Amino acid sequence: MSSPQQILKQYWQHDKFRGNQAEIIDAVLQKKDVLALLPTGGGKSICFQVPAMLMDGVCIVISPLIALMKDQVENLTNKGISAVFLHGGLSQTEVQDVLEDVVSGVYKFLYLSPERLETNLFRAYLIQLNCCLIAVDEAHCVSQWGYDFRQPYLRIANIKYELKQVPMIALTASATPLVQDDIIDKLKLRNAAVFRQSFERANLSYSAFAVDSKINKAAEILKNVPGSSIIYCRSRNQTKEIANLLSLQNIAADYYHAGLLQEERNSKQQAWVNNKIRVIVCTNAFGMGIDKPDVRTVMHFDIPDCLESYYQEAGRAGRDGKKSYAVLLYDEYEVTKLEMMPDLRFPSFDEIKKVYQALADYLNIPVGTGEGMFYDFDISTFVKNFKLKTQLVIAILGALQQEGHLAFNENVLLPTKVMFTASKAVLEELEMAHPQLDIVVKCLLRTYGGIYDSYISISEKQMARKLRMTEAMVEEKLLQLRSFGIISLSPHKETPQIQYLLNRAPANYLIINHEAYAERKRLYKERVDKMLAYLSLTNQCRGQFIAFYFGDKEAKPCGICDVCLNKKKKKTSVDDIAAIHEEVNDYLQKGSGSVKELLEQLAFVSKDKVWEVLQLLQDQNKILIGDDGMITKR
Repeated sequence: MSSPQQILKQYWQHDKFRGNQAEIIDAVLQKKDVLALLPTGGGKSICFQVPAMLMDGVCIVISPLIALMKDQVENLTNKGISAVFLHGGLSQTEVQDVLEDVVSGVYKFLYLSPERLETNLFRAYLIQLNCCLIAVDEAHCVSQWGYDFRQPYLRIANIKYELKQVPMIALTASATPLVQDDIIDKLKLRNAAVFRQSFERANLSYSAFAVDSKINKAAEILKNVPGSSIIYCRSRNQTKEIANLLSLQNIAADYYHAGLLQEERNSKQQAWVNNKIRVIVCTNAFGMGIDKPDVRTVMHFDIPDCLESYYQEAGRAGRDGKKSYAVLLYDEYEVTKLEMMPDLRFPSFDEIKKVYQALADYLNIPVGTGEGMFYDFDISTFVKNFKLKTQLVIAILGALQQEGHLAFNENVLLPTKVMFTASKAVLEELEMAHPQLDIVVKCLLRTYGGIYDSYISISEKQMARKLRMTEAMVEEKLLQLRSFGIISLSPHKETPQIQYLLNRAPANYLIINHEAYAERKRLYKERVDKMLAYLSLTNQCRGQFIAFYFGDKEAKPCGICDVCLNKKKKKTSVDDIAAIHEEVNDYLQKGSGSVKELLEQLAFVSKDKVWEVLQLLQDQNKILIGDDGMITKR
């Protein structure tokens, strides 16, 4: 039997584990429930993927992020490990086919959302799946006291009643002690082995600057610090604007946000990963699942509303262990805006009911219907039609999501669906008349069972590989087949989606837990206050402040953040003062001289320290510094 180290080497090409990965894997293999807190870039996925490869059966991975599931499945597939994920674009028949394959042992990893766990179809297959391990990614989502609470996460523990002997591992990069305890409680982790890796990042220099011109400061930093960079900002328009301004200063930059088509997002991301683009300016839609170790700077153009998200995003810098920088740029107006955020993020119950009603009207959903259904949702049209503010709508969608009424996904990829409509006789004629199209027809028939009876999701990428064509050529030939009446075609699309998790209720009878809502608002305000405190630090190390926030009380001052560096500059020892005083006396043997010449002679000493000693000597009436920069000995 293989060992964890052999699996790591065979599939990941790593010689050894990092941090406490080996201990976590050992606990999982002993079938213990585990809570693993690993900082961003700490290698969380290896902690469940490696042991699952040594266990008999399928590993069920629960994640709230479609993009992250997709990336992990692709990464595993590229390593030769069988993995699949269930997403909203699949029909019931297709979900059933995937689950049948999982039962048959085709896949080692099954990725799905917490909402999918609750469907009757999944429940019907659950016992047959031969599950060896349950991995809960982004586990902080289970705590309503955390910064990213998801109601369906509360019901994950129900799976343990049916899979009693199956161990569970919960993983997160950012959870305070309160949230850590809540994860253990809500997921019903039994005698959990808890692993907390230090939140210190010895190579990451944190800094925060209050500036008048962020773009000028960003350009200055990028010119002083070579290498790859991420710049986070809040709005999509801002990403394009900043990327253009940096390009004008001969800094290779591009922009990225969730509103771009999948193909364009992939292209931009790949160009940045391959260092064809130096700077990616993006919203927080960027970064999850990206393993680029050589990011030298991560800059924030807007103040995040909590240290959890800031730490996670900033932590994408310097994963290779080399010196890197996390920079936060802000102005006083933003500080005032952040102070107002608790009231904006937690609207009144009347406003929630108003938007809930408007949403039902917009989507045309009668009372008592909608549960489990997906609806295309264009937020810009919605706010325009109902004369609402975008920020208010986003906050209320978040509240409705936390209360378990609906789920809002900014990007859901709905794949191309095909069904044959022509008879076999017509297909024989096509073979003679259009041999190039016949090749595509045969590929469809051989690859996708049941395509004659119902719409089946297809992958243009997979077909392009088999046919040795480009994806564009495959798409063109599918359109030709549709024009000849050979197939019925529903092209792929990417659109924001609303999924109703419960049937639509009358707005006046909408159930909201007022007490929990008020407590979430209180805790949110605490997180905002901590973020504001981080900005105003002048004495405590920034890295230590963050580590303390996450319960890492052993953290030491980093020595490289802006606060630590300023303290070093200010701190001049008695020995330093004595040595510089002696140098000044030697220089002033003739009675006078210039400050400029003295500084040149003492180039090996910090200018700040020399000035500090000169000021001290002048205060002690031992020298006089004139307006002309001349020093005279008294």
